[in-house]
Amino acid sequence: MRTRAALAAAVALVGVNTLTVSGAAQAVAVSAPASAHAPVPASAFQQVQWKTDTVAPGIQVRSGVLQNKAAAPVWTVTVQAPAVNRLTGAATWAPLGDRAWAGTTEEKLRAAGFEPRAERVVWDEYADTPRGTMGWQVRVGSYATQAEAQSANQAVAAGGFRTAVEWTGYDGRQAADRESIHVAVIDPARFRGTVASTHDGNVADRETTSSVAVQNGSLLAVNGGFFITSDADGVQGTVAGISAYDGELESMAVGSRAALVMADGGRHPRITDLSTTVTARAKSSSYAVQGINRLPGKVRNCGRPGAVPTELARHDTTCTLSDDLVKFTPRFGAALPQGAGTQVVLDSKDRVVSTGSRGGTVPAGGSVLQGIGGAADWLTAHAREGERISVQEVIRDSAGRQIKLGAHDSIVSAAPTLVQNGRIAIDAATEGTLDPLDLSFGFAWSNVRQPRTMAGIDGRGRLLLVTVDGRQPGVSEGFTLGEAARFMRSLGAKQALNLDGGGSSAMVVGGKLVNITSDATGERAVGDTIQVLPARRG
Repeated sequence: MRTRAALAAAVALVGVNTLTVSGAAQAVAVSAPASAHAPVPASAFQQVQWKTDTVAPGIQVRSGVLQNKAAAPVWTVTVQAPAVNRLTGAATWAPLGDRAWAGTTEEKLRAAGFEPRAERVVWDEYADTPRGTMGWQVRVGSYATQAEAQSANQAVAAGGFRTAVEWTGYDGRQAADRESIHVAVIDPARFRGTVASTHDGNVADRETTSSVAVQNGSLLAVNGGFFITSDADGVQGTVAGISAYDGELESMAVGSRAALVMADGGRHPRITDLSTTVTARAKSSSYAVQGINRLPGKVRNCGRPGAVPTELARHDTTCTLSDDLVKFTPRFGAALPQGAGTQVVLDSKDRVVSTGSRGGTVPAGGSVLQGIGGAADWLTAHAREGERISVQEVIRDSAGRQIKLGAHDSIVSAAPTLVQNGRIAIDAATEGTLDPLDLSFGFAWSNVRQPRTMAGIDGRGRLLLVTVDGRQPGVSEGFTLGEAARFMRSLGAKQALNLDGGGSSAMVVGGKLVNITSDATGERAVGDTIQVLPARRG
């Protein structure tokens, strides 16, 4: 749906000469599959003007705005559909429902004096969801300002309807009017520095991407993976997925989710789904460790055996474990969690130093095991002062191959996979960002335009770090997951994944934030980040 000029500009963005413009047209089109809305005329798109900044040999950052003059987004009132949370059985609301609900709701709205419209929503280019109609949205009115829509919303809500005020520019099935994009290209064949994920020494802390970049003298930085933002879900700042820094595993995978592995200081990047198995051993007895550096009993994003209400990955959902063994490393810089259960302190050689109640801090060079439920009983039965409890950590990729970390390797993870082997391959349902059986879950996160950070690897082995701003009507709408995948593929990505987004999306160049973050309070303090560091002399 882009003009050839605009498409050529997007492809030329990273010097990809292996794709023809016509071939890129199919890949880069950031509109979702056809819906009830007519296609946007190609003549409406402007050529993208990219500003290029060579940060260092082997590093370029290019910034541009995709514009569509024909797009005419408006504010509107969307009626919510009653739904049931598939996992808990609790009554809830969904942004869309089936055709029968839409028809009945339209009739009720007309009887109340409104003029509703039903809009068909189709499944996007997901690899593991149905095709065709996803559901129907019922809406009332088209307003030039948010204030007008909010005024109308009060009248609709007073009629007994559950409603939300929305900007149609966020709809994945309609063309966005503006998308502000930053693309960093790091060529390991020319760049002499390092690329690594980091939590800046303390995994139980939150810092802005720019502050970490300044502290480390980074050439470039973007935010990393998902992390805990609320005390109700665990320890703030800790990563909700697999992470590794300087060759040390610092959190475990939730199911098998997408990860960016930066081997040898980023010289050999790869993207693959990763899973983790960690086992504590005391002589001939062993016990499964379910977490590293997190609150025992709570698993953000679920995805662990025995988790309730689901053992599968489930985004932005906190599951519980009544039987849980968690390891804490020296990078856990906060006070250790307190509560029921047993704690064992180990020295640098995995020898038991003490056994007792939970609390205190991780000793320098040592580690701590905390157990609740059956895990607490196991620790009590097998921890003897002076004896060893070893912890074996195994990381495997989607092919079952074991990944052994070296001192200069790091891992950052999120979800879902966007591109695999050069093809769009969005496994949103498998990685838990969308549920085909529960439209109350994940629709806004996956199908609605959001600020996003993405990582990819192109056919020349170059690392692509990309941000798109969003949640800013008239400035930048953002991408749906489908649009993110199509855009990454248009850049020549053979592999790509979605990193954390929303208010966390940030790109920093030379210590300065270059994108416009979406939080009203400014740049968000996040968990881990990806830092591109210059070569150190000496």
